[in-house]
Amino acid sequence: MYELLVKLIADGAVVAVALIAAWALLFLVPNKQKFEAYSRILMAGLTAYLVAKLVASIYQPEAERPFELLGLKPGAAYLNNPGFPSDHALFATTLTLAVWFETKRRKLTIFLLILTLVMCAGRVLALVHTPLDVIGGALIAFVGALWYDWSFIRLRKKHHDTHSHKTQK
Repeated sequence: MYELLVKLIADGAVVAVALIAAWALLFLVPNKQKFEAYSRILMAGLTAYLVAKLVASIYQPEAERPFELLGLKPGAAYLNNPGFPSDHALFATTLTLAVWFETKRRKLTIFLLILTLVMCAGRVLALVHTPLDVIGGALIAFVGALWYDWSFIRLRKKHHDTHSHKTQK
């Protein structure tokens, strides 16, 4: 029963995060803002993914996953690679950040964050990742999130320039 619960959390929570985030981004982002929002999300996701692959090619703390080191069966689905950084943690954190930045729905974001943390714990309990793997994936998602800051600063500057121009006339 424990193994089934761990597998459900480790594999299923990422599906829940993806479905909830998709719903939020489709229905809570105003239609007039969707193109810019989806562009930011795409760039943030691609940036995080590329940074993750670059980091993985330079740094791998372990050559094998925890279940391999212990001679056990994996408790969840995994890709045949050393595991750093966790793609699941990267993906779920990227979606959680996208929902926060694009909808500003605090309760929804907190719920997604909790689901993401539970999923990360499940990945560690399933022995397919170490804590460092999931922390690395989550932190790299924040690198991708810099697109939101860049866009916010650019929009703020554009608003400021427009406002300054109007007051000078």
